[in-house]
Order: sequence, then C-alpha cells, then structure tokens
Amino acid sequence: MENFYTVQNEETAEIVEKKSKFIATILNVENVSQAEKKIKDIKKKFHDAKHNCVAYRVIENGRLIEKSSDDGEPSGTAGGPILNILQKTNLCNVLVVLTRYFGGILLGTGGLVRAYSEVTQKAIDKCKLVYKLKGVETEIKLDYANLELFKYYCKNNEIKIINIEYLEDINIKIEMEENRKNIFLKDIETKNINIKKIQDFKEKYINKTVEKINKW
Repeated sequence: MENFYTVQNEETAEIVEKKSKFIATILNVENVSQAEKKIKDIKKKFHDAKHNCVAYRVIENGRLIEKSSDDGEPSGTAGGPILNILQKTNLCNVLVVLTRYFGGILLGTGGLVRAYSEVTQKAIDKCKLVYKLKGVETEIKLDYANLELFKYYCKNNEIKIINIEYLEDINIKIEMEENRKNIFLKDIETKNINIKKIQDFKEKYINKTVEKINKW
C-alpha cells in the first residue's frame, strides 16, 4: 500500500434511527493484535448492546489486512458498509466498532446500511486525520561546524530532523519522503552537504500533513 490516511485521535458519534441507538467508536490501531484487543474492550464496555459490529484495516509486515463483522445483523448490512467507507476514504490503521441498541422497530436491510454508514461517516468527520506516505529514515554523523548548514538544508528540502545527539561528533536521525532519497544521496556525493557517515536507510511510513478528506 502506498499512501493512506489514518486517525490521530479516538472519537465517537451517535445517531438514533426509529428508536435504535447507533454508536460509532473509531480509533487508530497499528496491528491486528491491537485491533482485536480494542474490539474486546469496546464490546465489554457495551456488553448490554444487541450488536457490536466491526471493521478495520491495518498494515502489518507490509501487508494490508481487512476484517469486518455484522455481529448478528443481516449479512452485508453493517460490517461490510463500514469497511467500504474505510476503503473509499483511503483510511488505514483504523478500527471502527459500531454499537447498536435495538429500539424494537425493524429498519430493513436498506435502513441498516444507511444508519451504519451515516454514523461511521459522522465519527470520521470528528477525527483529526494524518496523511501517511512511504518514506525512509537514516542516521548521519557530522562535525559541529556543519550543524547549522545541515539544519538549513533539511528545512529547505522537506527533511525532518527526528533527533540530535551531541557527542564527539553530532549524530542526527532524519526522515524524508521516499522520492527524496536519491536527491539526498546525490547532494552528499557532490558535497552540497558535508557529512562524515550515513547509515543504511530504513523504510517507514511518515506523517506528511493533517487535513480533512472528501466524503465518500
């Protein structure tokens, strides 16, 4: 998976449809184990509800994993529509648990899909979103005399300084978008930036911007 959005904070949203109460809980998860634990916690919290439907998408070991559950609702009316919204809005590393307290009036399959979709979107709209894209991380070593010049270079080339260690030399951990790696290496080679040592690059997802996304 290339780039995606994820949620920065946990949020809930609620609607009432023909006396049934729908409560959406949305939050960030980094792997399947964390998602499954959160599902258990939320189901325990809403143990008296008739349904706790689930959808999540996570990237684990470079592989996209998706799961959805209708939790006793008619097939395809709950977990599927929730997962579909996550897919269409390119949300990943996200879990949605949608709790329903039955109000005694049947909504029909169409009514259920609309209700579950509406409250899911309402929860997403409340979240702060982070845009994640493929990047790389490395650590470089340089002289004290070159520190300010290197910081200036990073500022003007969209390279983020994660950490600085002031030792015999200066060790700096940095991250950048994947497509900037070759430019950075060329600038080292041509001495546009002067460093003493560079470690191997590690792939990672980095935060680019925080913004709202278009509704599905």
